[in-house]
Amino acid sequence: MSSLVAANIQESQWENGQTLLTFFEKNSIPLKVYYDLPREDKELADEIVSGNTFYTLYDEEGKLLQALIPINENSQLHIYKEDATYGMRAIPIVYFEKEHNIALSVESSLYNDIVKYTGDTFLASDFIQAYKGSVNFKRQIKKGDKLAIIYERKYRLGKVFGSPNIKASILKTSNEKKYVVRFDDGNFYDLEGNNLNKYLFMIPLKYKRISSHFSMGRKHPILGYKRPHLGTDYAAPRHTPIKAASQGKVIFAGTKGGYGKTVIIQHENGYRTLYGHMHKINKGIRAGVYVSQGKQIGTVGSTGLSTGPHLHFGLYKNGSAINPQKHLRIATIKLKDKEREKFSILAKSFQNQLETILANNLENEPFKKMQNSYIVYLSEEIGNDEDSKRNN
Repeated sequence: MSSLVAANIQESQWENGQTLLTFFEKNSIPLKVYYDLPREDKELADEIVSGNTFYTLYDEEGKLLQALIPINENSQLHIYKEDATYGMRAIPIVYFEKEHNIALSVESSLYNDIVKYTGDTFLASDFIQAYKGSVNFKRQIKKGDKLAIIYERKYRLGKVFGSPNIKASILKTSNEKKYVVRFDDGNFYDLEGNNLNKYLFMIPLKYKRISSHFSMGRKHPILGYKRPHLGTDYAAPRHTPIKAASQGKVIFAGTKGGYGKTVIIQHENGYRTLYGHMHKINKGIRAGVYVSQGKQIGTVGSTGLSTGPHLHFGLYKNGSAINPQKHLRIATIKLKDKEREKFSILAKSFQNQLETILANNLENEPFKKMQNSYIVYLSEEIGNDEDSKRNN
């Protein structure tokens, strides 16, 4: 670390419209470095989301030494100076998780009160989504009703990072108590094991096979290191119709770097879908247009960085890539047999915890934010250590 004593670490926001190529130009990195990257790494460069916080390390002369640019909650692009040139690879993000619980009385609305107490809009949105299918918020929720939440939050550099993970919650009204518990499959269930998730996506095309699955870290057979693949690739004949996986608003329709001809649709509750490598985008599909679930938006092609006709389908929640397959499947309506037994034990434990939290910790004072600072790890050894990702 002695060589980094005089180095300057900067924290910045990825600007809207900025690409990896413009970042290279801004930092005097030869564009050949980008063009020489493997196809999969160029595709990852298109996953950078505007507004994300990234970190750069400069020497005394203002020359870029390293950069860490997140592409989702678990992975980041590591750009580093190597002798007279630069290299780039995907590495895990170093963070730690902390469990929290809150309890409060409703003063104005569920959403506003959670945000006022925690400052966490994502937590408020996820709480609303968890109860959306079983509660009429306008008619059933009144001032003085109570709630409690047990959830996990990721922290990076002493700041909240990514999306929360609600493990269980209770909403207590004058008439009843409604519990929600997240199970192993990521879905929310009530205490009887009934699935509460109502928001599912349809498979966007008829395909021959899945040529590449979603992965947070596949080991590349030639390069030897892990590289994420933030979507599902469906191999299908050229010109196969592609349909919107759910209703929403088109926010992008055009050419997007390695994804070639691409359509991006914004859905409610923080979800977004991406359709890449298209041969053709249908007439009338443009930014600002609303589409219904199942509406054709284009056809399968091989544009951009593609070795053959297929659809790259990406699903995002609050800007972070998630596994489409878990949301495209028909959800289990009710847990059965061994899963039901396992869930019952888990649900009973959370029910007791929530009752205790609600009884002992009811307060509407602002949430105390963490003041600690944490190191930005730039070495590949630390970045590639899966254990350090969880424990630092």
